Amino acid sequence: MPHAGDTPKRSITLAVTGASGALYARTMLEALEADERVGCVNLVVSDNGLRLIAEELGLSGRSDVVRQLLGRAPRKTQLQSNDDIGANVASGSYPTDAMIVLPCSMAALARIANGLASKLIDRAADVCLKERIPLVLCVRETPLNRVHLRNMTLAAEAGATIYPVVPAFYNHPQSLDDLVRHFVGRVLKHIGLPQPGAYIWKAEESGG
Repeated sequence: MPHAGDTPKRSITLAVTGASGALYARTMLEALEADERVGCVNLVVSDNGLRLIAEELGLSGRSDVVRQLLGRAPRKTQLQSNDDIGANVASGSYPTDAMIVLPCSMAALARIANGLASKLIDRAADVCLKERIPLVLCVRETPLNRVHLRNMTLAAEAGATIYPVVPAFYNHPQSLDDLVRHFVGRVLKHIGLPQPGAYIWKAEESGG
């Protein structure tokens, strides 16, 4: 696992909303828990995100969702209620280093893009935008209509990174887990947490 050394440990906010892709969220949480460079993970799950986890992963229960996702007690993850607009990540004074919304529904994108911060996920994202903290929106929807595209543009212009959930095949994945881990590794690299063993593209040497 990556070692922190003398570098201050990172504080990462992970939000899960109601777009399909619960396996991505679980794999991201596992990677953040295992990364020694990360000292704290604030996990926020919307009501539709909880339903997603129940339907796609067969897990249920609001209070024990972190333990169920990890299969053990968390070492560094704090579950924050999406209804708690006064939680730590709702303040610009709280030291957040990056926020990832995975998966990011079109409804969550719309609220973030238009500054409608009535829930904690939306408010935490709004804080990232105003404080110039990296905000990665892993959107998952297809096909996209004009409203979706406009909201992505608004969010990107405000400072967010639009990072669609798109699997890659150039690394020759052998399983669904390979596809998911590769995407999660790309996102973590984007926020400055490259993962050991992650595939790196190397162009074939051309002859003569």
